Amino acid sequence: MTTTTLDIHQILKKIPHRYPILLIDRVLELDKGKRIRALKNVSINEPHFLGHFPHRPVMPGVLMLEAMAQAATVLTLISLDTELDDSTVCYFAGIDGARFKRPVEPGDQLVLEVTLDRAKAGIFKYTGKAYVGEDIACEAELMCTMRRIEAA
Repeated sequence: MTTTTLDIHQILKKIPHRYPILLIDRVLELDKGKRIRALKNVSINEPHFLGHFPHRPVMPGVLMLEAMAQAATVLTLISLDTELDDSTVCYFAGIDGARFKRPVEPGDQLVLEVTLDRAKAGIFKYTGKAYVGEDIACEAELMCTMRRIEAA
Protein backbone atom coordinates (compact mmCIF):
# COMPACT_ATOMS: atom_id res chain seq x y z
CA MET A 1 0.00 0.00 0.00
CA THR A 2 1.39 3.37 -1.07
CA THR A 3 0.13 6.36 0.88
CA THR A 4 0.53 9.84 -0.53
CA THR A 5 -0.18 13.17 1.18
CA LEU A 6 -0.59 16.50 -0.59
CA ASP A 7 -0.48 20.05 0.74
CA ILE A 8 -2.50 22.92 -0.72
CA HIS A 9 0.25 23.84 -3.23
CA GLN A 10 0.26 20.32 -4.66
CA ILE A 11 -3.56 20.27 -4.80
CA LEU A 12 -3.54 23.55 -6.75
CA LYS A 13 -1.25 21.91 -9.32
CA LYS A 14 -3.65 18.96 -9.72
CA ILE A 15 -7.11 20.52 -10.05
CA PRO A 16 -8.22 23.80 -11.66
CA HIS A 17 -10.55 24.90 -8.83
CA ARG A 18 -9.75 28.17 -7.08
CA TYR A 19 -11.35 30.34 -4.40
CA PRO A 20 -14.24 30.40 -3.67
CA ILE A 21 -14.94 26.92 -5.06
CA LEU A 22 -11.75 25.08 -4.07
CA LEU A 23 -13.05 22.88 -1.26
CA ILE A 24 -10.14 20.69 -0.17
CA ASP A 25 -7.22 22.02 1.85
CA ARG A 26 -5.06 18.92 2.31
CA VAL A 27 -4.87 15.29 1.28
CA LEU A 28 -4.26 13.24 4.41
CA GLU A 29 -3.95 9.84 2.71
CA LEU A 30 -4.15 8.58 -0.85
CA ASP A 31 -3.85 4.97 -1.97
CA LYS A 32 -3.54 4.97 -5.77
CA GLY A 33 -6.48 3.36 -7.48
CA LYS A 34 -8.30 2.81 -4.19
CA ARG A 35 -9.12 5.63 -1.80
CA ILE A 36 -8.42 9.16 -0.58
CA ARG A 37 -8.86 11.00 2.73
CA ALA A 38 -8.88 14.77 2.37
CA LEU A 39 -9.50 17.70 4.71
CA LYS A 40 -11.71 20.76 4.32
CA ASN A 41 -11.37 23.38 7.05
CA VAL A 42 -14.73 25.14 7.32
CA SER A 43 -14.32 28.89 7.96
CA ILE A 44 -16.88 31.61 8.71
CA ASN A 45 -15.10 33.71 6.05
CA GLU A 46 -16.50 31.59 3.20
CA PRO A 47 -18.95 33.57 1.04
CA HIS A 48 -21.86 31.10 1.18
CA PHE A 49 -22.25 31.71 4.93
CA LEU A 50 -23.48 35.25 4.23
CA GLY A 51 -26.78 33.84 3.05
CA HIS A 52 -26.84 30.21 4.26
CA PHE A 53 -27.99 31.12 6.91
CA PRO A 54 -27.23 34.54 8.43
CA HIS A 55 -28.70 33.58 11.82
CA ARG A 56 -27.16 30.05 11.87
CA PRO A 57 -24.40 29.47 9.30
CA VAL A 58 -24.51 25.96 7.80
CA MET A 59 -22.38 24.62 4.93
CA PRO A 60 -24.67 23.84 1.98
CA GLY A 61 -24.99 20.13 1.25
CA VAL A 62 -24.19 20.66 -2.41
CA LEU A 63 -20.78 22.02 -1.39
CA MET A 64 -20.08 18.91 0.70
CA LEU A 65 -20.82 16.84 -2.42
CA GLU A 66 -18.55 19.11 -4.47
CA ALA A 67 -15.75 18.68 -1.92
CA MET A 68 -16.08 14.89 -2.24
CA ALA A 69 -16.01 15.22 -6.05
CA GLN A 70 -12.83 17.31 -5.89
CA ALA A 71 -11.21 14.66 -3.69
CA ALA A 72 -12.36 12.00 -6.19
CA THR A 73 -10.78 14.01 -9.02
CA VAL A 74 -7.43 14.15 -7.22
CA LEU A 75 -7.63 10.39 -6.55
CA THR A 76 -8.39 9.67 -10.21
CA LEU A 77 -5.68 11.92 -11.64
CA ILE A 78 -2.98 10.51 -9.37
CA SER A 79 -4.19 6.94 -9.94
CA LEU A 80 -4.01 7.41 -13.71
CA ASP A 81 -0.70 9.33 -13.51
CA THR A 82 -2.27 12.10 -15.61
CA GLU A 83 -2.84 15.83 -15.45
CA LEU A 84 -5.77 18.01 -16.43
CA ASP A 85 -4.90 20.62 -19.02
CA ASP A 86 -6.83 23.53 -20.52
CA SER A 87 -8.60 21.16 -22.92
CA THR A 88 -9.76 18.57 -20.33
CA VAL A 89 -12.37 18.92 -17.60
CA CYS A 90 -13.56 16.47 -14.95
CA TYR A 91 -17.38 16.59 -14.75
CA PHE A 92 -19.96 15.15 -12.39
CA ALA A 93 -21.84 12.39 -14.21
CA GLY A 94 -24.19 11.46 -11.38
CA ILE A 95 -24.99 11.55 -7.68
CA ASP A 96 -27.00 8.77 -6.04
CA GLY A 97 -28.13 8.17 -2.49
CA ALA A 98 -27.01 11.53 -1.12
CA ARG A 99 -27.85 11.79 2.57
CA PHE A 100 -27.10 14.61 4.97
CA LYS A 101 -26.79 13.46 8.57
CA ARG A 102 -25.63 16.51 10.51
CA PRO A 103 -25.07 20.22 9.90
CA VAL A 104 -21.55 21.40 9.15
CA GLU A 105 -20.74 24.74 10.76
CA PRO A 106 -17.86 27.20 10.74
CA GLY A 107 -14.99 25.85 12.82
CA ASP A 108 -15.64 22.24 11.82
CA GLN A 109 -13.10 20.12 10.01
CA LEU A 110 -14.71 18.06 7.28
CA VAL A 111 -12.80 14.85 6.56
CA LEU A 112 -13.67 13.48 3.14
CA GLU A 113 -13.28 9.77 2.51
CA VAL A 114 -13.76 8.67 -1.09
CA THR A 115 -13.27 5.16 -2.44
CA LEU A 116 -13.01 4.30 -6.13
CA ASP A 117 -15.51 1.51 -6.73
CA ARG A 118 -15.30 1.13 -10.50
CA ALA A 119 -13.76 2.64 -13.61
CA LYS A 120 -15.35 1.60 -16.89
CA ALA A 121 -15.60 3.28 -20.30
CA GLY A 122 -14.35 6.60 -18.93
CA ILE A 123 -16.90 6.73 -16.09
CA PHE A 124 -15.54 6.59 -12.56
CA LYS A 125 -17.83 5.55 -9.71
CA TYR A 126 -17.03 6.36 -6.10
CA THR A 127 -18.47 5.99 -2.61
CA GLY A 128 -17.99 9.13 -0.54
CA LYS A 129 -18.47 10.03 3.09
CA ALA A 130 -17.79 13.31 4.85
CA TYR A 131 -17.14 13.26 8.59
CA VAL A 132 -16.99 15.82 11.35
CA GLY A 133 -15.13 14.01 14.10
CA GLU A 134 -16.67 10.55 14.30
CA ASP A 135 -20.04 11.69 12.91
CA ILE A 136 -21.03 11.23 9.27
CA ALA A 137 -22.16 14.59 7.92
CA CYS A 138 -22.84 13.49 4.34
CA GLU A 139 -22.64 10.36 2.20
CA ALA A 140 -23.29 9.64 -1.46
CA GLU A 141 -22.33 7.61 -4.50
CA LEU A 142 -20.65 9.82 -7.09
CA MET A 143 -19.90 9.36 -10.76
CA CYS A 144 -17.45 11.51 -12.70
CA THR A 145 -15.99 11.56 -16.18
CA MET A 146 -13.14 13.40 -17.89
CA ARG A 147 -13.91 15.03 -21.21
CA ARG A 148 -12.03 17.04 -23.77
CA ILE A 149 -13.57 20.42 -24.42
CA GLU A 150 -13.56 22.17 -27.76
CA ALA A 151 -11.77 25.51 -28.11
CA ALA A 152 -14.15 28.46 -28.43
